[in-house]
Amino acid sequence: MSEIDLKKEGVTGVNQRLYKLPKDTNDRHWIIRNPMGQHAIACGLDAPLTVEIQGHVGFYCGGMNKHADIIIHGHAGVGVAENLMSGTVWVKGNASESAGATANGGLLVIDGDASSRCGISMKGVDIVVGGSIGHMSAFMAQRGNLVVCGDAGDALGDSIYEARLYVKGKVTSLGSDCIEKEMRAEHLEDLAKLLERAKRKDRPQDFRRYGSARKLYNFNVDHADAY
Repeated sequence: MSEIDLKKEGVTGVNQRLYKLPKDTNDRHWIIRNPMGQHAIACGLDAPLTVEIQGHVGFYCGGMNKHADIIIHGHAGVGVAENLMSGTVWVKGNASESAGATANGGLLVIDGDASSRCGISMKGVDIVVGGSIGHMSAFMAQRGNLVVCGDAGDALGDSIYEARLYVKGKVTSLGSDCIEKEMRAEHLEDLAKLLERAKRKDRPQDFRRYGSARKLYNFNVDHADAY
């Protein structure tokens, strides 16, 4: 295990040390201390590392991650795990706006709450939120799964494509073209696996599923006033 003090090395110094590691390195477990809420920590990693950040982080932490497992022992600012490709980003606290935005793959876990636009334009990522999420979450969500163990704010899934949304608590309102859907056996099975990966003990049977009514992205003149 290796340690880096961000207060001494700065964000660029920390990121460069991680970027320059050879692909076959045995030095795979890193601790980043004193993150001080700085932005863009551990962005663009492309190796099977484990990176633990001891404290709160600013914007875009873990963005564009491939392969690495990033654990944030604190809260995260705007756009955590933005454009995540693979690997895992795990926030032990709360996350601000646009968590997991445009993410293509991998797993994002937020143990606490997430603010507005969680999972906006998600393209294949799996997101599990232990608490509640804010308004306009999963806006234009294309693929992947968003699991919410608490409540969801206004306009959930507005203009959604084919992502699956699972909410245990109350949904304030659904966005355009987002409807509640039947929870079939295959959905319960998929949800159980996601909850297990996120180390959650919630029962899949307590969740409701939401998805696209498929009326917006297939133009129909009878629904022209909805566009």
